[in-house]
Amino acid sequence: MTEQSQGPALDNLLTESRTFPPSDEFAAAANAGADMYAAADADREAFWAAQAERLHWDTKWDQVLDWSDAPFAKWFVGGKLNVAYNCVDRHVESGHGEQVAIHWEGEPGDTRTITYNDLLAQVSKTANALTELGLQAGDRVAIYMPMVPEAIFSMLACARLGLTHSVVFGGFSAEALRSRIEDAAAKLVITTDGQYRRGKPAALKPAVDEAVAQTPTIEHVLVVKRTDTEVAWTEGRDIWWNDLVDKQSDKHTPEAFDSEHPLYILYTSGTTGKPKGILHTSGGYLTQASYTHHNVFDLKPDTDVYWCTADIGWVTGHSYIVYGPLSNRVTQVVYEGTPNTPNEGRHWDIVQKYKVSIYYTAPTLIRTFMKWGKDIPAGYDLSSLRVLGSVGEPINPEAWIWYRENVGAGRAPIVDTWWQTETGAIMISPLPGVTSTKPGSAQRALPGISAKVVDDQGNEVPHGGGGYLVLDKPWPSMLRGIWGDNERYRDTYWSRFAEQGFYFAGDGAKYDNDGDIWLLGRVDDVMNVSGHRISTTEVESALVSHPTVAEAAVVGATDPTTGQGIVAFVILRGDAADGGDDAVKALRDHVAKEIGPIAKPRQVMVVPELPKTRSGKIMRRLLRDVAENRSIGDVTTLADSSVMDMISQGLNKGSED
Repeated sequence: MTEQSQGPALDNLLTESRTFPPSDEFAAAANAGADMYAAADADREAFWAAQAERLHWDTKWDQVLDWSDAPFAKWFVGGKLNVAYNCVDRHVESGHGEQVAIHWEGEPGDTRTITYNDLLAQVSKTANALTELGLQAGDRVAIYMPMVPEAIFSMLACARLGLTHSVVFGGFSAEALRSRIEDAAAKLVITTDGQYRRGKPAALKPAVDEAVAQTPTIEHVLVVKRTDTEVAWTEGRDIWWNDLVDKQSDKHTPEAFDSEHPLYILYTSGTTGKPKGILHTSGGYLTQASYTHHNVFDLKPDTDVYWCTADIGWVTGHSYIVYGPLSNRVTQVVYEGTPNTPNEGRHWDIVQKYKVSIYYTAPTLIRTFMKWGKDIPAGYDLSSLRVLGSVGEPINPEAWIWYRENVGAGRAPIVDTWWQTETGAIMISPLPGVTSTKPGSAQRALPGISAKVVDDQGNEVPHGGGGYLVLDKPWPSMLRGIWGDNERYRDTYWSRFAEQGFYFAGDGAKYDNDGDIWLLGRVDDVMNVSGHRISTTEVESALVSHPTVAEAAVVGATDPTTGQGIVAFVILRGDAADGGDDAVKALRDHVAKEIGPIAKPRQVMVVPELPKTRSGKIMRRLLRDVAENRSIGDVTTLADSSVMDMISQGLNKGSED
């Protein structure tokens, strides 16, 4: 991989990219300064100890890090804390009980305002209810819910009691839910009767009924009434939330748990076969989630209104809706529904309504906004926005610039963040008061984090070189294993560079000439065309730079002549949406001009949508199935499975020469 050429388009981008320094005013008031890097480099363990001291510990640790049983880490050894206490109680005790914790916005337009006093009362009631059901510390609870406040109450109540929660995204199938319940041997499922999606109620409990019919460990199903739809009922097993929780006392005394007590299991999505349960524990995870949220987003808890648009079914929702933000006494927006219900201005209406100042979303949604047009955000007052964030996959420079200009008014810093379910919290990102940001680059590891780009032998590549992204030192929020399968944990993440002891993230990356990091996507998204290794990200960026293209996804497909051929799936902008042979030819020629003839797509397919998870990630695995005329694989993680039907039915207007 060290000889990999990313082509002239990306090389020019890396060397000639514009930079955007923070304003003097922003830098002067920023939470994080450049001195943090030096402090972390001078004494890494002392640095992390200082971050842990931002939290409340019932018992202080005796050792910051125990790495003697690598790759199994222990952080803040001997320390005890309660994660929920750190997210709720301590803010009430410090006199901030009347501060709004959550502005909740339902898709139909219903709203709830939840203060920290309210949050403490609801979490306490929920904890008392779970105790009444006989649950004890160490038991597992499955949470299968839309973005309603009770989902957050449930997560925090589990943390309060030392229960290990497994949140399963509400768009997953009954089979996906069943396999996750079975793997964790969960005793309880918390769900709703239904959820609102695109203006209509959709049933949710029937999937639970189907799943738990095959999972004998489940003792109860706790059901929140959200859509008021009729549901099947199993007496003795099923319980309405209101009947159980509302009658409970709003007082509950939390118990301190060991720093390494399991906090949650989160199953990675988009794979087939046995689900992979990523295990995160308490003290180290909360330390890094809290530290990164405070510094990467420059949160000012007395004045900011923060909004992360993720779902709690994904790790972004765990770390940057629930645990990180609430530990920092955030006031945040939580929105239940889709970004175009009832119209394409819904997000901007919410920003305007609540005066959102920090907005964190996915590149795929930004590109969707681009497709809808800049006139839509221009119709709203977005002047409250002061920090913008990007998460989920590499953001192409075109979308980065559009985001800055049309959402951030050309002044809000953009923090392009790289991290994973496995890392638990942000690892690589600009610091908004320090970094001169570059469109499309996550730039450098945060203070206290160590990341490198290496070749096949594990040697760090020089500036301008590409290779594999690895983490060469342990970090507090790192996964503690795969639930019930330590050997799989070693094989999956540590075997490729076992000799060096590196964690391999699975992503390709490149240093630019300044040493900043550019993510190139998964290493299996690097195509080998006639011996030339070409990144899918590079071709996608070239396509999106064409004025007719709103969004693009590129995959490599087996080719008898070239080894792999490049197949592109594109969404065209409104005035070009009908496409045609001439439009497709123009796109193929454009890529050849931008990168070189070797990168000219074998085929360009014009599609109405791309297959995405609800977290916004494009499922290129499914596009490869289409490109190679295979049957479509598992679609349980898709936000809208009908997209694949549309693509598979030949909604394409592109062909090869």
